[in-house]
Amino acid sequence: MAGIGSRMPAGGRIDRSRPVSFEFNGRRHQGFAGDTVASALLAAGERITARSFKYHRPRGIIGGWTEEPGTFVEVLGEGASANQAATALAVADGMKVRAVNCWPSPKFDLGAVNQLYAGLIPAAFYYKTFFRPGWRFYEPLIRRAARLAGAPAAPPAEGRFETRDWHCDVLVAGGGSAGLAAALAAARAGVRVLLADDGPEFGGSLLDRNLMLDGAPGAEWAAQAVRELAGMSNVVLLRDSLVWAYREHNLILICERKPARRGLIERNWRVRAETAVLATGATERMLLFGGNDRPGVMLASAVQRYVNRHAVRPGRRAVVFTNNDSAYMAAADMAAAGIEVAAVVDCRSEASPVALRLLPDIEVLPETLVVRALGTRGVRAVEVAKRGGGGMRRIPCDLLAVSGGWNPSVQLWSQSRGGISYSEDIAAYVPAKAAQAAECAGAANGAFGLAETLEQGAQAGARAASRSSAATETVELPRVETEEPCGIEPLWESHSAAREQDCFVDIFNDVTVRDLRIAVSEGFGAAEHAKRYTTAGMGLDQGRTGGMNVYGSLARLRDVGIADVGVTTYRPPVAPVSFGAVAGMKEGPLVLPYRHTPVTGWNINAGAVMYEAGARWRRPGYYPADGETMQEAVNREARAVRGGVGIYDGSPLGTFEVKGADAARLMDFVYTNRMAGLKVGEGRYGVMLTDDGLVFDDGVCFRLGECRFLVSTSTANAELVRRHFDRILAVERPEWDARITDLTCQWMNATICGPRAREVVAALGTDVDLDPSAFPFMSIRDGTVAEVPARIARVSFTGELSFEINVRSRDMAALWSAAISAGRPHGIEPVGSETSHVLRVEKGFVSIGHEVDGTADPFDLGMGWIMSMDKGDFIGRASVMIRRGAGEPRRELVGILTKDRGRTLSEGAPLTPGGRKEATEGFVTASVWSVVKERPVALAMLMDGRSRIGGTAFARELDEIVEAEIVPPVFHDPRGERLRS
Repeated sequence: MAGIGSRMPAGGRIDRSRPVSFEFNGRRHQGFAGDTVASALLAAGERITARSFKYHRPRGIIGGWTEEPGTFVEVLGEGASANQAATALAVADGMKVRAVNCWPSPKFDLGAVNQLYAGLIPAAFYYKTFFRPGWRFYEPLIRRAARLAGAPAAPPAEGRFETRDWHCDVLVAGGGSAGLAAALAAARAGVRVLLADDGPEFGGSLLDRNLMLDGAPGAEWAAQAVRELAGMSNVVLLRDSLVWAYREHNLILICERKPARRGLIERNWRVRAETAVLATGATERMLLFGGNDRPGVMLASAVQRYVNRHAVRPGRRAVVFTNNDSAYMAAADMAAAGIEVAAVVDCRSEASPVALRLLPDIEVLPETLVVRALGTRGVRAVEVAKRGGGGMRRIPCDLLAVSGGWNPSVQLWSQSRGGISYSEDIAAYVPAKAAQAAECAGAANGAFGLAETLEQGAQAGARAASRSSAATETVELPRVETEEPCGIEPLWESHSAAREQDCFVDIFNDVTVRDLRIAVSEGFGAAEHAKRYTTAGMGLDQGRTGGMNVYGSLARLRDVGIADVGVTTYRPPVAPVSFGAVAGMKEGPLVLPYRHTPVTGWNINAGAVMYEAGARWRRPGYYPADGETMQEAVNREARAVRGGVGIYDGSPLGTFEVKGADAARLMDFVYTNRMAGLKVGEGRYGVMLTDDGLVFDDGVCFRLGECRFLVSTSTANAELVRRHFDRILAVERPEWDARITDLTCQWMNATICGPRAREVVAALGTDVDLDPSAFPFMSIRDGTVAEVPARIARVSFTGELSFEINVRSRDMAALWSAAISAGRPHGIEPVGSETSHVLRVEKGFVSIGHEVDGTADPFDLGMGWIMSMDKGDFIGRASVMIRRGAGEPRRELVGILTKDRGRTLSEGAPLTPGGRKEATEGFVTASVWSVVKERPVALAMLMDGRSRIGGTAFARELDEIVEAEIVPPVFHDPRGERLRS
């Protein structure tokens, strides 16, 4: 069927003076600047341009823009990209593209064998089939058989992506008739306007249809409007720019695909708009009949677009099948372009007089349905029949233009959390109540007449401008001279039950009416359920052409109204967006950027392997020397702390100051032990509980003054602790005089630890008396260290003598360098979080996310001594006592030593009775190689563990059973003499 399409000798909006050459599946084709891959392929007569996702049925071009459900291509070579709709991809000279999901080519695809057993693989068949030998056996085969293009192997060799933040008073999404009218109204009022459209030109359907405004083609009015907007200093115009997401607080994301700046590939705009006007148009939908996916079956609006915009005739002899009047205008344009229109098949009893006047010499068949498209590799005829049955007729044709009505493009409106409701007048969903400062106008609002579209756009733009400016100006709208027929009668089926197998409601994902019938029969008849059961609407086209057909078919199959079926949720992006554009010019984390301490650069230069900790802090994990493994590096660092001196960056620990007359009461309320009795300069370790009596966080509390405390928390829970304090003071104790100040980023912390720590601090130079009698464990002093103001705390999370030196952020780098220099004669080693983990396990200290996992109370952790039950109420007290009163056995913290001294347990390994595959009685919370024991040691939470010390536990490592001795959970300095030295 090659050679069916043809390029018209004149017309269109292509630039015939600029021919381009490109390859499609290794075959060279010609086009012109202004062509898309699809229009150029149609001009070359290429009928089969793709294969379907699951059944590998032959597919051709169906749509005209991003609504395309059939043909997606992969761009090869420079500028490689995957899964681009051929209808929205502009051709470029030298471009190489290939169809996806077929091999070796769309015309001859070995995957087409799937069609032989299509009846055996309906929707959700994989849920019921692939049990033995297991899904992992079948998964590679299935993915190979039904796959899209993979990601490019390498980033672009040249150019970069960029992110730009922008603010405006009015953002207009869509540059068609409604969008241009809205932008003119807002811009003339003097407010800041940004107008974005995803097409290469502004004008929308004015460029696709032969409409007259003020005695001239509609495209001329659009060009004049664009010239006026371009000349206004308060307007920004973005062509080739997809508005792809509408977030909270009127944050709107736009992907500018062809920025003018040299070397820029794409730019992602993050726009905060006071008001958004959504003029995103509407999408024509398919009708349902047998073989409605065959090459040569196209949307009527797409044929109209190719004829008028690209000067391409997609066929020679066409049949038009419709349930509404808009297809008559498309048929008239097709006939004017030299396509023989054999008949207009209209399911209604009568079209509007305006529509009929458009086609005086073309046969119109009322109350008639296309029931089947004939032809495997391209349409060669259609079978039509009267709606009530009988009158079967075959009409030869090579093009079937279909119009099932129009779906307002409400995706952005839905993303903004605006409501949508079903309109009987247009048989589609339309915008309802707004949730943000947004307006909807034109076809996106269910208005399909040009005069009404222009009026709605101008009114929406004026209302949006009035929110930002008192000045408004009436926009004089052009006179619409073209009569536009309207009227629709919904049609959700045009097939017999026997044809349900090849009647497609979602062409992209090969979802048929039969699949929907199975979904309904198995209880998945709601729109959201059917979507997931069948994958309808989950493809790259996001169900644009088939979504309403899914709802209509479900309603018919369930015998309910369409509104009772429900509607699926529209999520960003509206159309595919490149990861490069989303990331912009930034590298690394974007949504939650890493937080750095002043010595992060020093750590990286020292060769540290960087980890993420807590609230996105970057912290060194370990410092490997040349040729060292991670374990060797950790052992070296741990030995330095146990035998000499080490230094680590403790800055990410949460630090809060609590001040006020009721600060002491607040401390006693949030901690389980008594803090109000602390003297100034003293500190105490404590834990916080949740309302249900489980350990929430641990840390140290120091008293700095009568009504002033310094609280140190874990890194992981710093932000949660802050919220905890805020909730208490706002909800539970609003009458208390206490204020919380977050000092985490104001005070940086270098902790010097190990038996020789005192010597290193003294070598730094300090006016603080470091003698143990003057500066005992769990106390805090202010003074200077290395000639900078400092606050030194004697706390230890390593089990060794430690000095936690807190300085201002601007002094941290100098302090760190001075400490490294002063400690060099003593063999100082920088210490990472892996080593800190080893040191705390050896000492038996609990850790957030390990032993403290939201299921343990202090008694479970062997910390009953920290529960000051005589001090009055504190958070979680009653819950702990109720739980303890039950007397039921609980998991308790113990130590674990494997019987095989060389065997290391995996963290998280379950402990089961006798190692049998039974319900677990506990799990390993931490497992390390101990430098003091010269063997693996572990901590575990074990049912009734303390009473079982001296006994045996059994850990399961996959199918291996590891026998271990249950011991006390402290492997080093159980009396705490070293940390108090």
